[in-house]
Amino acid sequence: MNSLLRCTLAGLFLVPLNSSVSATNLIPDKTRVLLLAVTDEWNTTTTTLQLFRRTLPASSWTAIGPSPQIHLGRNGLAWGRGIHPPQKGVQKREGDKKSPAGIFSLGSILYGYADQLSIPGWRYHCVSDRDLWIEDSSSLNYNRHLILNPHEPFPDNHLFDRMRQDDPAHALKLFIQHNAPPRAEPGAGSAIFFHISRSTNSVTTGCTSMSEVDLRNLLTSFSPLDHPLYILLPRSEYYRLRASWRLP
Repeated sequence: MNSLLRCTLAGLFLVPLNSSVSATNLIPDKTRVLLLAVTDEWNTTTTTLQLFRRTLPASSWTAIGPSPQIHLGRNGLAWGRGIHPPQKGVQKREGDKKSPAGIFSLGSILYGYADQLSIPGWRYHCVSDRDLWIEDSSSLNYNRHLILNPHEPFPDNHLFDRMRQDDPAHALKLFIQHNAPPRAEPGAGSAIFFHISRSTNSVTTGCTSMSEVDLRNLLTSFSPLDHPLYILLPRSEYYRLRASWRLP
């Protein structure tokens, strides 16, 4: 690893892409919360997000709370790399401005600009001008959070990777583990987050955004201890896969 960089990957909840989890039982028994978003079409850019909860041992899923409006990639959806089996169709690629479709684990660390943030159950990292999220698909650190050594000059080739760019939309965010390390495929897409919307009708470059109030309310309604999963699918795929994937 470059001596300028220090990796901070603690807290990622990863399920191998070639996991032994059955295609008919994709949701791990320990998962108590699902965040489900179903779009009208593959090119849809706005929908709603519904939180479902169950008690353990596993019971049926119950919709909890309101369903806030969310904004997706300006070019709609493409199949991502999560805990679901590979699917035929358009695949998510770096820079395509599409949100990844599928089932995804979530990180356990919240990132933000505030010096301190207290949301029960969550670890928090205050992002500085030395924090990077690597989006260069040729890098060995592709799709990883890295922190520059504070005593070294800032390398020009990492200017694009800075996590703090005085953009209010990224003042609070949570990693959606599409194409996550250690099995990140070069060029399959990186830096996919839940974050704050820039306006009431803004699209993203592939992330899922919502109002700051909705994001904060969402994060207070579950924690990493719930082993949450994010499910994003077009309606046709949701109905095709609902029974076999045992979705709500």
